[in-house]
Amino acid sequence: MKIAVLKETRAGENRVAITPQVAKSLIQMGNEVVVESGAGSGSHFSNEMYAEAGATIVDRGSMTDAAMYVQINMPEASVAKTLPKGSLWVSLMYHRSHADLVSSFNTEGLSVLSLDAIPRISRAQSMDVLSSQANLAGYRAVIEGAYHLDRIFPMLMTAAGTVTPSKVLIFG
Repeated sequence: MKIAVLKETRAGENRVAITPQVAKSLIQMGNEVVVESGAGSGSHFSNEMYAEAGATIVDRGSMTDAAMYVQINMPEASVAKTLPKGSLWVSLMYHRSHADLVSSFNTEGLSVLSLDAIPRISRAQSMDVLSSQANLAGYRAVIEGAYHLDRIFPMLMTAAGTVTPSKVLIFG
């Protein structure tokens, strides 16, 4: 199966749907992976890293014959018209609040796998993007909060004395 990894188009988005390590695993399973040039740059994955993993680097216009297209964020509805009929789109789609977007893909003869609809159960845990991304966001929130706090964050016990830890409440 030919899998196309698209570069994110949303402003400020640095994630990539498939890392070079995952691309290598997919290739070892007999798949072909094509990566849009620069798709991993926001996550510090160079085109060379993908090429070393066995993926082919192409421009977006050359990604017209894949069986599966993967991206993190929702696409524009116009993307559906550019994909081959019978292919699969995989990304966060928020299908309940964007049913019209899913319908536009289905109208064009495309299947959609909405990553946010994968159930949060043990068997599907490795594919649960919502929990993993929320976990990372929570971790980042603590780091950002510690950076902006005007006192020492952790508890320190030294010969000079003890500094009590900060109390923090994170919403979200």
